[in-house]
Amino acid sequence: MDEKRYLTFALAKGRLANKTLELLEEVGITCEEMKDKSSRKLIFVNEELKLKFFLSKGPDVPTYVEYGAADIGVVGKDTLLEEGKRVYEVLDLGFGKCRMCVCGPVKSRELLKHHAMIRVASKYPNIAKDYFYNKKHQTVDIIKLNGSVELGPIVGLSDVIVDIVETGSTLRENGLEVLEEVCPLSARMIVNQVSMQMQPERIKGLINQLKEKL
Repeated sequence: MDEKRYLTFALAKGRLANKTLELLEEVGITCEEMKDKSSRKLIFVNEELKLKFFLSKGPDVPTYVEYGAADIGVVGKDTLLEEGKRVYEVLDLGFGKCRMCVCGPVKSRELLKHHAMIRVASKYPNIAKDYFYNKKHQTVDIIKLNGSVELGPIVGLSDVIVDIVETGSTLRENGLEVLEEVCPLSARMIVNQVSMQMQPERIKGLINQLKEKL
């Protein structure tokens, strides 16, 4: 095993990155450069531990890991399901918990129950497609949206939406509710398939350290 080689982490920007760094600190892994909020650096290095870190948008994390630009990534399960990249999912980190749900006005419950042909708006078309086609065996028209998907049923674009639900307060404020749960979500650690073969002791050692803290 070549200990000289850097191990590179890709972290989803925002809360997930902050929680991940807190967890890593608990097992003695720190990166002082990342604490400088005024820094314009893109790559942060811990020379002593031979580690590199960079932040990216969530959907890009699995891409960096699949292609080996990062050895390890931390990203939400929703992104993993939507992007469908070839990576090893090695650990449920337990934070960033929420649910992927089918939501809409109460009247749409009957449409779901009777497998009617409906329109579904979502930022996650692949997750929506997998749920309706493969789990419910219901044919639907899926519309990809990038912004506030709650608008879909309100303005008549769709019958229901498939979206992440944390507290449900936004739904309630807009006359919508959870109609069905697709799956639970949380932050996951992923590993590049080649990296796992090349540096198994180092990566598995880190996974075991983190498991003890969870």
